[in-house]
Amino acid sequence: MARYSPPLLRRFFSCSATSASPAAGRGAGKKNLVFLGSPQVAASVLDTLLAASGFPDSGFQVAAVVTQPPAAKNRGRKLLPSAVAQLALDRGFPEELIFTPERAREESFLSDLKEVKPDVCITAAYGNILPQKFLDIPPCGTVNIHPSLLPLYRGAAPVQRALQDGVAETGVSLAYTVHALDAGPVIACERFSVDEYIKAPELLAILFDIGSKLLINELPFILDGSAKEKAHPQDDSKATLAPKLNSEESWLSFDQEAKELHNKVRAFSGWPGTRAKLQLINQNGEADVLEIKVISTKVSASCDKVGDENEILFSRSSLLIPCSGSTWLEVLELQLPGKKVTTARDFWNGLRGQKLLKSPGIDVILAAPTRECCYD
Repeated sequence: MARYSPPLLRRFFSCSATSASPAAGRGAGKKNLVFLGSPQVAASVLDTLLAASGFPDSGFQVAAVVTQPPAAKNRGRKLLPSAVAQLALDRGFPEELIFTPERAREESFLSDLKEVKPDVCITAAYGNILPQKFLDIPPCGTVNIHPSLLPLYRGAAPVQRALQDGVAETGVSLAYTVHALDAGPVIACERFSVDEYIKAPELLAILFDIGSKLLINELPFILDGSAKEKAHPQDDSKATLAPKLNSEESWLSFDQEAKELHNKVRAFSGWPGTRAKLQLINQNGEADVLEIKVISTKVSASCDKVGDENEILFSRSSLLIPCSGSTWLEVLELQLPGKKVTTARDFWNGLRGQKLLKSPGIDVILAAPTRECCYD
């Protein structure tokens, strides 16, 4: 038996390397599709595929699901399956056809994947590098749902980096997977207008929903091979990168303009969030550092209150923080350590007359706004 999960979780996932093809008899005449994904946005794509595969005129069946191994979550650190694995189980998908390799290059996993005899593999936020040995298995190729207008924002965080850059338009692309990062020929794409208040989790969900519908429309052409003929190569000279977020980037520096900070709050919503250090001055003039997590913001070009240069004010249900370029960041919602999210008004009322200032001298890591790909 080839196992991909810790012994404790064998009731969740297993697969047999010695049995007959797992997909045998599950839909004679239909092409085998293997889906790879992990988070909730990918689970919605799998749900769409499972529903579409049940239509009488469907030309494919979901033959197997590949996802990240169970991980410790929540305060109890209990091992739980990925959102994709849980969705598959909830839909009655056979446990023995849910593969959870630590790495996609594992020989035992590749061997079992070959037994499934996939005609095509579909990836959506899988979170694991696919080796060439994997890409060589499905005859119709591996197709990725990527939430950007390729070749823009190649990489792990395309939605977050696009929001951080303040784009007015983004989209989703269906592209063949090649060994280079998100550089394969594009089968189809769809554009989406971005408003100035949408946050990363919401935009991710929207784009993957659009992408799943786009995939269903294109699947017949992917399976008959005609999609390869119409797919167009990417212009590498126009490519930009979207590197993975890290927690050290989450600090806000009020030496930047309010628009940049507002975009960062939207981009980093969910994980890792955005943090700021402020100075709290009590009635005796004593200063203390106050760390907050900034949840929701907007931008103001002016302020109807008067205060000291670094003083944080309150007006119209918002904290008003002075920023570079004579701009103001309006904080609508925030969170104190160990507390629930609160409105700016409730937070301000809790200060009971104490003064709030920008905290000087914060060492903040700032990501460059332009991320260009470099090619040898």
